[in-house]
Formats: sequence, structure tokens, C-alpha cells
Amino acid sequence: QVQLVESGGGLVQAGGSLRLSCAASRLTFTFDSYTMGWFRQAPGKEREFVAAISWRGGSTYYTDPVKGRFTISRDNAKNTVYLQMNSLKPEDTAVYYCAADRRMVPTENDYNYWGQGTQVTVSS
Repeated sequence: QVQLVESGGGLVQAGGSLRLSCAASRLTFTFDSYTMGWFRQAPGKEREFVAAISWRGGSTYYTDPVKGRFTISRDNAKNTVYLQMNSLKPEDTAVYYCAADRRMVPTENDYNYWGQGTQVTVSS
């Protein structure tokens, strides 16, 4: 069973930055054959898509509210995906989850593997 472990969350002031990491292990296939995604869930809200990156990083996708502020990247040699978050806003406060799937363009419901999440809190 694929294991995903997020790290890097914390408390930051508005305008600050954080970098989330997600390390994958117990992979059935090589890491570069998984599309990786980041999702978030704020209190009282449904989980939402944040960003995704293709197998070798050639394509990235973002939800509109984070475009220009967040950057998703991956290091296939380290089996790790990152989410660099800049210019953070209080509305970015949420639990952030990474997810993996072998489809090239998975929808949120397609992702087979999920981490347990890391809390990001942005104070105003």
C-alpha cells in the first residue's frame, strides 16, 4: 500500500511563506509513474483541489485562487512532491493533503492514495 507523509505545515502570518513536502513510500510502481496532487480542507468546508503535477513534472495545474502564489514541484529521485506557498492569506488556512494516482489526469475522486494531512494556519 502506497504511503504518503506530508510535512512542513505550521502557523504563519499573512504574506508569509511555507513549503509543504510529501514523501512517498511503499510504491508498487516507480514514483515517476504517479500523478501527484495537493488538496485542502478548511473547517466546515469540503475538500478542494489545490494543485497537481504530471508524472515527470512537465505539466502543472492549479486552482484559480492559488495561481501565481503556489508552486507545485516534484523530485522523482527523492520520491517527494512539494508545494511552495507564498503570499499566504488567512483563507488559505486548511489541512493540506497530498494524493497520488497512476492516471495521467485524475479527477479528485480518482486519486487512490492519500496522506493524513498537515495543518496550515495563516493569521491575519
